[in-house]
Amino acid sequence: MGGMSETGRLILLGAPLGNPADASTRLRDTLAAVDVVAAEDTRRLNRLARDLDVTIPGRIVSYFEGNEERRTPELVEVLTEGYVVALVTDGGMPSVSDPGYRLVRAALDAGVPVTAAPGPSAVTTALALSGLPSDRFCFEGFLPRAPGARRARLRALAAEERTLVLFEAPHRIAAALTDLADTFGADRPAAVCRELTKTYEEVLRRPLGELARWAADGDPRGEITLVVAGAPAVPGVRPDDDALRAAVAEREAAGRSRRDAITDVAAEYGLRRRDVYALVHK
Repeated sequence: MGGMSETGRLILLGAPLGNPADASTRLRDTLAAVDVVAAEDTRRLNRLARDLDVTIPGRIVSYFEGNEERRTPELVEVLTEGYVVALVTDGGMPSVSDPGYRLVRAALDAGVPVTAAPGPSAVTTALALSGLPSDRFCFEGFLPRAPGARRARLRALAAEERTLVLFEAPHRIAAALTDLADTFGADRPAAVCRELTKTYEEVLRRPLGELARWAADGDPRGEITLVVAGAPAVPGVRPDDDALRAAVAEREAAGRSRRDAITDVAAEYGLRRRDVYALVHK
Protein backbone atom coordinates (compact mmCIF):
# COMPACT_ATOMS: atom_id res chain seq x y z
CA MET A 1 0.00 0.00 0.00
CA GLY A 2 0.96 3.62 -0.29
CA GLY A 3 1.85 3.89 3.38
CA MET A 4 2.09 6.95 5.54
CA SER A 5 4.32 9.82 4.55
CA GLU A 6 4.96 13.21 6.09
CA THR A 7 2.27 14.65 3.85
CA GLY A 8 -0.53 12.71 2.22
CA ARG A 9 -1.54 13.07 -1.39
CA LEU A 10 -4.81 13.17 -3.31
CA ILE A 11 -4.81 11.53 -6.75
CA LEU A 12 -7.67 12.11 -9.20
CA LEU A 13 -8.23 9.11 -11.48
CA GLY A 14 -9.70 9.41 -14.95
CA ALA A 15 -11.93 6.33 -15.27
CA PRO A 16 -13.14 4.68 -18.49
CA LEU A 17 -16.43 6.02 -19.84
CA GLY A 18 -17.59 2.49 -20.58
CA ASN A 19 -14.87 0.43 -22.19
CA PRO A 20 -12.47 -0.94 -19.53
CA ALA A 21 -9.72 -1.16 -22.16
CA ASP A 22 -9.46 2.64 -21.98
CA ALA A 23 -8.11 2.44 -18.42
CA SER A 24 -4.53 3.69 -18.20
CA THR A 25 -1.65 1.76 -16.72
CA ARG A 26 -1.33 4.53 -14.13
CA LEU A 27 -4.95 4.05 -13.07
CA ARG A 28 -4.30 0.31 -12.55
CA ASP A 29 -1.08 0.94 -10.65
CA THR A 30 -2.66 3.64 -8.48
CA LEU A 31 -5.65 1.51 -7.50
CA ALA A 32 -3.25 -1.25 -6.45
CA ALA A 33 -1.07 1.04 -4.34
CA VAL A 34 -3.05 3.73 -2.50
CA ASP A 35 -4.25 3.60 1.09
CA VAL A 36 -7.83 4.75 0.42
CA VAL A 37 -10.00 4.81 -2.71
CA ALA A 38 -12.96 7.20 -2.58
CA ALA A 39 -15.45 6.03 -5.22
CA GLU A 40 -18.67 7.56 -6.53
CA ASP A 41 -20.12 4.04 -6.71
CA THR A 42 -18.23 1.32 -4.85
CA ARG A 43 -19.97 -1.44 -6.80
CA ARG A 44 -18.90 0.03 -10.12
CA LEU A 45 -15.37 0.41 -8.81
CA ASN A 46 -15.26 -3.24 -7.79
CA ARG A 47 -16.60 -4.25 -11.22
CA LEU A 48 -13.92 -2.12 -12.92
CA ALA A 49 -11.23 -3.69 -10.73
CA ARG A 50 -12.44 -7.16 -11.75
CA ASP A 51 -12.44 -6.16 -15.43
CA LEU A 52 -8.87 -4.88 -15.06
CA ASP A 53 -7.78 -7.86 -12.94
CA VAL A 54 -6.59 -5.44 -10.25
CA THR A 55 -6.72 -6.13 -6.51
CA ILE A 56 -7.41 -3.03 -4.40
CA PRO A 57 -5.67 -3.52 -1.04
CA GLY A 58 -6.63 -0.10 0.35
CA ARG A 59 -9.84 0.87 2.12
CA ILE A 60 -12.73 1.68 -0.23
CA VAL A 61 -15.18 4.39 0.81
CA SER A 62 -18.16 5.87 -1.00
CA TYR A 63 -17.97 9.50 -2.09
CA PHE A 64 -21.00 10.75 -4.01
CA GLU A 65 -23.30 13.74 -4.17
CA GLY A 66 -25.34 12.60 -1.18
CA ASN A 67 -22.44 12.25 1.28
CA GLU A 68 -19.84 14.55 -0.29
CA GLU A 69 -20.26 17.33 2.26
CA ARG A 70 -19.99 14.99 5.25
CA ARG A 71 -17.20 12.79 3.90
CA THR A 72 -14.89 15.56 2.66
CA PRO A 73 -13.54 16.55 6.11
CA GLU A 74 -13.08 12.86 6.97
CA LEU A 75 -10.93 12.35 3.87
CA VAL A 76 -8.98 15.55 4.47
CA GLU A 77 -8.17 14.27 7.95
CA VAL A 78 -6.86 11.04 6.42
CA LEU A 79 -4.79 13.05 3.95
CA THR A 80 -3.28 15.30 6.60
CA GLU A 81 -2.30 12.21 8.57
CA GLY A 82 -0.06 11.26 5.66
CA TYR A 83 -2.09 8.72 3.74
CA VAL A 84 -2.53 8.59 -0.05
CA VAL A 85 -6.13 8.83 -1.28
CA ALA A 86 -7.39 8.22 -4.82
CA LEU A 87 -10.69 9.64 -6.04
CA VAL A 88 -12.56 7.89 -8.85
CA THR A 89 -16.01 8.54 -10.32
CA ASP A 90 -18.25 6.36 -12.48
CA GLY A 91 -16.50 7.58 -15.62
CA GLY A 92 -14.32 10.44 -16.83
CA MET A 93 -12.41 12.92 -14.73
CA PRO A 94 -13.51 13.75 -11.17
CA SER A 95 -14.85 17.31 -10.67
CA VAL A 96 -16.26 17.52 -14.23
CA SER A 97 -19.99 17.39 -13.42
CA ASP A 98 -19.01 14.71 -10.90
CA PRO A 99 -17.93 14.68 -7.26
CA GLY A 100 -14.44 16.01 -6.71
CA TYR A 101 -14.26 19.78 -6.65
CA ARG A 102 -15.18 20.02 -2.97
CA LEU A 103 -12.47 17.52 -1.97
CA VAL A 104 -9.84 19.09 -4.23
CA ARG A 105 -10.53 22.52 -2.77
CA ALA A 106 -10.47 21.24 0.83
CA ALA A 107 -7.25 19.29 0.25
CA LEU A 108 -5.51 22.32 -1.26
CA ASP A 109 -6.71 24.52 1.60
CA ALA A 110 -5.21 21.98 4.02
CA GLY A 111 -1.86 22.09 2.21
CA VAL A 112 -2.21 18.60 0.73
CA PRO A 113 -0.70 18.01 -2.74
CA VAL A 114 -3.22 17.12 -5.44
CA THR A 115 -2.28 15.36 -8.66
CA ALA A 116 -4.01 13.29 -11.34
CA ALA A 117 -3.72 10.17 -13.42
CA PRO A 118 -5.77 11.71 -16.25
CA GLY A 119 -7.96 9.62 -18.46
CA PRO A 120 -11.05 9.64 -20.68
CA SER A 121 -13.42 12.60 -20.76
CA ALA A 122 -16.89 12.57 -22.29
CA VAL A 123 -16.52 16.31 -22.94
CA THR A 124 -13.52 16.17 -25.24
CA THR A 125 -14.48 12.80 -26.75
CA ALA A 126 -17.89 14.08 -27.84
CA LEU A 127 -16.39 17.35 -29.07
CA ALA A 128 -13.89 15.51 -31.25
CA LEU A 129 -16.56 13.18 -32.67
CA SER A 130 -19.16 15.89 -33.28
CA GLY A 131 -17.65 17.25 -36.48
CA LEU A 132 -18.24 20.77 -35.13
CA PRO A 133 -15.52 23.43 -34.67
CA SER A 134 -13.43 22.49 -31.64
CA ASP A 135 -10.77 25.20 -31.57
CA ARG A 136 -12.86 27.16 -29.05
CA PHE A 137 -15.57 25.60 -26.89
CA CYS A 138 -17.27 25.92 -23.52
CA PHE A 139 -18.67 23.25 -21.22
CA GLU A 140 -22.02 23.93 -19.56
CA GLY A 141 -22.55 20.64 -17.73
CA PHE A 142 -26.16 19.72 -17.04
CA LEU A 143 -28.89 22.21 -17.93
CA PRO A 144 -31.36 23.15 -15.16
CA ARG A 145 -34.02 20.50 -14.64
CA ALA A 146 -36.99 22.89 -14.35
CA PRO A 147 -38.32 23.86 -17.82
CA GLY A 148 -38.50 27.58 -17.05
CA ALA A 149 -34.98 27.72 -15.65
CA ARG A 150 -33.67 25.63 -18.55
CA ARG A 151 -35.16 27.98 -21.15
CA ALA A 152 -33.80 31.00 -19.30
CA ARG A 153 -30.32 29.48 -19.29
CA LEU A 154 -30.54 28.72 -23.00
CA ARG A 155 -31.60 32.29 -23.77
CA ALA A 156 -28.47 33.46 -21.96
CA LEU A 157 -26.37 31.10 -24.10
CA ALA A 158 -28.03 31.78 -27.45
CA ALA A 159 -25.41 34.34 -28.52
CA GLU A 160 -22.41 32.27 -27.34
CA GLU A 161 -20.08 31.97 -30.34
CA ARG A 162 -18.07 29.02 -29.03
CA THR A 163 -19.17 25.42 -29.55
CA LEU A 164 -21.22 24.28 -26.55
CA VAL A 165 -20.87 20.92 -24.79
CA LEU A 166 -23.70 19.82 -22.49
CA PHE A 167 -24.68 16.76 -20.49
CA GLU A 168 -28.32 15.67 -20.33
CA ALA A 169 -30.28 12.82 -18.79
CA PRO A 170 -32.09 10.47 -21.21
CA HIS A 171 -35.54 11.28 -19.81
CA ARG A 172 -34.97 15.03 -20.36
CA ILE A 173 -33.14 14.99 -23.70
CA ALA A 174 -36.29 15.39 -25.85
CA ALA A 175 -37.47 18.44 -23.89
CA ALA A 176 -33.97 19.91 -23.85
CA LEU A 177 -33.52 19.51 -27.61
CA THR A 178 -36.94 21.06 -28.25
CA ASP A 179 -35.99 24.06 -26.10
CA LEU A 180 -32.61 24.30 -27.83
CA ALA A 181 -34.24 24.28 -31.28
CA ASP A 182 -36.76 26.92 -30.19
CA THR A 183 -34.10 29.15 -28.64
CA PHE A 184 -31.08 28.67 -30.92
CA GLY A 185 -32.99 27.97 -34.14
CA ALA A 186 -33.94 24.64 -35.69
CA ASP A 187 -31.10 24.87 -38.25
CA ARG A 188 -28.28 25.23 -35.69
CA PRO A 189 -25.89 22.27 -36.26
CA ALA A 190 -25.50 19.87 -33.33
CA ALA A 191 -24.57 16.32 -32.39
CA VAL A 192 -26.03 13.88 -29.87
CA CYS A 193 -23.31 11.54 -28.60
CA ARG A 194 -24.73 8.53 -26.79
CA GLU A 195 -23.06 5.65 -24.93
CA LEU A 196 -19.55 6.81 -25.86
CA THR A 197 -16.95 3.99 -26.05
CA LYS A 198 -19.62 1.39 -25.29
CA THR A 199 -21.04 -1.38 -27.47
CA TYR A 200 -23.97 0.72 -28.71
CA GLU A 201 -22.11 4.01 -29.22
CA GLU A 202 -24.11 6.37 -31.42
CA VAL A 203 -23.32 9.86 -32.74
CA LEU A 204 -26.13 11.71 -34.54
CA ARG A 205 -24.97 14.84 -36.38
CA ARG A 206 -28.04 16.83 -37.41
CA PRO A 207 -29.63 20.27 -37.02
CA LEU A 208 -31.32 20.84 -33.66
CA GLY A 209 -34.82 20.63 -35.14
CA GLU A 210 -34.16 17.18 -36.58
CA LEU A 211 -32.55 15.99 -33.35
CA ALA A 212 -35.56 17.22 -31.36
CA ARG A 213 -37.87 15.19 -33.60
CA TRP A 214 -35.60 12.15 -33.30
CA ALA A 215 -35.69 12.32 -29.50
CA ALA A 216 -39.45 12.91 -29.39
CA ASP A 217 -40.14 9.93 -31.66
CA GLY A 218 -37.78 7.52 -29.90
CA ASP A 219 -36.67 6.52 -26.44
CA PRO A 220 -33.02 7.62 -26.14
CA ARG A 221 -31.16 5.80 -23.39
CA GLY A 222 -27.75 5.76 -21.80
CA GLU A 223 -25.20 8.49 -21.10
CA ILE A 224 -25.76 11.46 -23.41
CA THR A 225 -23.38 14.30 -24.29
CA LEU A 226 -24.73 17.06 -26.51
CA VAL A 227 -22.54 19.27 -28.71
CA VAL A 228 -24.04 22.40 -30.29
CA ALA A 229 -22.45 24.79 -32.76
CA GLY A 230 -21.88 28.32 -31.52
CA ALA A 231 -23.94 31.29 -32.63
CA PRO A 232 -23.03 33.16 -35.80
CA ALA A 233 -20.02 35.41 -35.28
CA VAL A 234 -22.26 38.45 -35.74
CA PRO A 235 -25.68 37.33 -34.45
CA GLY A 236 -28.47 38.08 -36.86
CA VAL A 237 -26.15 39.35 -39.61
CA ARG A 238 -25.41 37.10 -42.55
CA PRO A 239 -22.20 37.93 -44.47
CA ASP A 240 -22.64 38.51 -48.18
CA ASP A 241 -21.92 35.71 -50.65
CA ASP A 242 -18.39 36.88 -51.45
CA ALA A 243 -17.51 37.03 -47.74
CA LEU A 244 -18.77 33.48 -47.24
CA ARG A 245 -16.72 32.22 -50.23
CA ALA A 246 -13.68 34.03 -48.87
CA ALA A 247 -14.18 32.46 -45.44
CA VAL A 248 -14.22 28.98 -47.00
CA ALA A 249 -11.15 29.77 -49.12
CA GLU A 250 -9.30 31.04 -46.05
CA ARG A 251 -9.89 27.78 -44.21
CA GLU A 252 -8.85 25.75 -47.24
CA ALA A 253 -5.63 27.76 -47.44
CA ALA A 254 -5.02 26.89 -43.79
CA GLY A 255 -5.15 23.18 -44.62
CA ARG A 256 -8.81 22.25 -44.12
CA SER A 257 -10.49 20.14 -46.79
CA ARG A 258 -13.16 21.95 -48.78
CA ARG A 259 -15.84 19.80 -47.16
CA ASP A 260 -14.61 20.64 -43.66
CA ALA A 261 -14.15 24.32 -44.52
CA ILE A 262 -17.76 24.53 -45.72
CA THR A 263 -18.98 22.75 -42.57
CA ASP A 264 -16.99 25.15 -40.35
CA VAL A 265 -18.31 28.27 -42.07
CA ALA A 266 -21.91 27.02 -42.00
CA ALA A 267 -21.61 26.31 -38.27
CA GLU A 268 -19.93 29.65 -37.55
CA TYR A 269 -22.70 31.68 -39.17
CA GLY A 270 -25.63 29.44 -38.31
CA LEU A 271 -26.30 28.57 -41.95
CA ARG A 272 -27.30 25.34 -43.62
CA ARG A 273 -24.32 23.47 -44.99
CA ARG A 274 -25.98 22.86 -48.34
CA ASP A 275 -26.52 26.62 -48.82
CA VAL A 276 -22.82 27.37 -48.26
CA TYR A 277 -21.91 24.43 -50.52
CA ALA A 278 -24.12 25.84 -53.28
CA LEU A 279 -22.46 29.26 -52.97
CA VAL A 280 -18.94 27.85 -53.15
CA HIS A 281 -19.74 25.71 -56.18
CA LYS A 282 -21.84 28.31 -57.96
